[in-house]
Amino acid sequence: MRDSGSSIRDAWEAAGYTPDNCPVRSILDHVAAKWTVLVLIELDAGPRRFSALARALPDISKRMLTQTLRELQRDGIISRQVFDTKPPSVEYALTALGQSLTEPLFGLVTWAELNREPIFAAQAAYDAAG
Repeated sequence: MRDSGSSIRDAWEAAGYTPDNCPVRSILDHVAAKWTVLVLIELDAGPRRFSALARALPDISKRMLTQTLRELQRDGIISRQVFDTKPPSVEYALTALGQSLTEPLFGLVTWAELNREPIFAAQAAYDAAG
């Protein structure tokens, strides 16, 4: 992904981008959010209704789950399908764009799993040093 003498930062700087007008900042704000990753892990297993997502992620408030789902839908990462039932039910699923996100995102999740012990050890050492 990187050339030996350049970086993404260098390329963006050459194109005139700054932290204020970063071309992907708003996208990464959504994609890298705590709840987004967990919602996408759930939806990777298949479409889910709101209540199933809420049960799978008991620490998330209904308000935050709703906000996360709306942002992902707005970004085209998930779809929302309303079923004509009494009461109406809603199902969320990954779009093709969302499915293309899972491989790199889950690579990061796997990295975190593989490195959690050294990270926890580093945190404990840092905290102990004061």
